[in-house]
Amino acid sequence: MARGGAEVKRRRSGTRVRGLRADGPLLGSAHLTLEAGSERLRPAQPAFDVHADALELPVQEPGGPLRAAPEPDLRELRRLLPRPEPERHVDDWGRSQRVLDAFMPLLDFYYRYWFRVDVEGIDNVPSEGGALLVANHSGALPPDAPMVMQAIRHEHPNPRPLYMLGEHWFKGYPLVGMLANKLGLVAAHPANAQRLLRDEQRLVIVFPEGQKGTRKVFWQRYRLRRFGRGGFVRTAILAGVPIVPVAVVGAEEAMPIFAHVPLLQRLTGLIYFPINHAFPHFGLAAGLMYLPAKFRIRFLEPIDMARYDRSDADDAAFVQHLAEDVRSRIQRELDAMVNARRSVWLG
Repeated sequence: MARGGAEVKRRRSGTRVRGLRADGPLLGSAHLTLEAGSERLRPAQPAFDVHADALELPVQEPGGPLRAAPEPDLRELRRLLPRPEPERHVDDWGRSQRVLDAFMPLLDFYYRYWFRVDVEGIDNVPSEGGALLVANHSGALPPDAPMVMQAIRHEHPNPRPLYMLGEHWFKGYPLVGMLANKLGLVAAHPANAQRLLRDEQRLVIVFPEGQKGTRKVFWQRYRLRRFGRGGFVRTAILAGVPIVPVAVVGAEEAMPIFAHVPLLQRLTGLIYFPINHAFPHFGLAAGLMYLPAKFRIRFLEPIDMARYDRSDADDAAFVQHLAEDVRSRIQRELDAMVNARRSVWLG
């Protein structure tokens, strides 16, 4: 009986299980042995340790000295990085120069021939270093940011990329969010703002009115809404960069809003459902149906924020006071520019 059992064990030790050989790579050993007290087969010397990790933290043997894991070869880790794609020209923020170049003919058409933009005070925009542009905001689909971007590109002696800090709502719309990101729109977060302005010394534009500015109806045009809690002032103080107020005239008439429909807003999930000359009867095509209003963009004197201490950024009353001062400057310029123009369409 014992002899028969030994023969069974020998036969099992050399048996293939569903095409797997005892010395195959999937079993991870060259030999199989029987566990004591059972008929199960187990690898004698596993060749692969699932717990091995080249990047593991230092370990300490019981009663022994601290032993550090071997450092990985960086040349081996380099293969994990994606291949560079210089033809895409995408920076860390997702801004794509290739997409911008594709849109340049359309943006230039609006800038030169449709809105016929007049620019004043472009020298107030710094040629180097970080700076925060603060502008009024308007229009169902605001054309002000692209026109300011084109003004810097065409009129400034040292053109620079312009990044826009925007609210997070655009990420909820896949096509709009992707396109806006490619054109330079960055989510308005304090960490993003500090990295852009202080660390990378970029040129950034922000619209403190936010959605309140873009949903104004026609009879409320050029009446600035409250500039939030002054977060842009705190951002500029912490980053140590100047604030450049910007007054834009023409956007209110280019894409006016005559009324809102709250019921359709809730049904469609849009941030608002406006009624104007093109929407909703032309659908998504309304986004390109701007009226040919004459644009004027005026860049005002920079406000030096580096003179303030970082502790001033935590004074809510002081920050609110500075924000209201910036708002008042822009409002005065808007009033003067609107009163001076002879025609909405001819300027």
